[in-house]
Amino acid sequence: VQLQAFGGGLVRAGDSLRLSCAASGGTFSGYTAGWFRQAPGKEREFVAAVRWSGGRPYYADSVKNRFIVSRDNPKNIMYLQMSSLKPEDTAVYYCAAGNAILSSMHTSGAYKYWGQGTQVTVSS
Repeated sequence: VQLQAFGGGLVRAGDSLRLSCAASGGTFSGYTAGWFRQAPGKEREFVAAVRWSGGRPYYADSVKNRFIVSRDNPKNIMYLQMSSLKPEDTAVYYCAAGNAILSSMHTSGAYKYWGQGTQVTVSS
């Protein structure tokens, strides 16, 4: 499965932005799909995840109530709607897919397939 993330850009604090992650050469079906981010000098961190088969999404505390992860099953695309963006949200955002279970959903090692990343920069 090849994943491609896009939709990043430069925005101001308080703005919104929507990221997309498209799968090709395979589907998200049967996998957990997630978003991670990595800021300069920091480790990659979990942002959000959702099981493609259904169920509620999971979020990092830092983005809860501001970010929404959703999926378009027929189009095989995952979205991350980001609102009330803050400068500390600045990072390269990656999408991923894998057989992550609830207890491992927040760990990057649980995901087998990764997109190339898209830069999100939030100015103050």
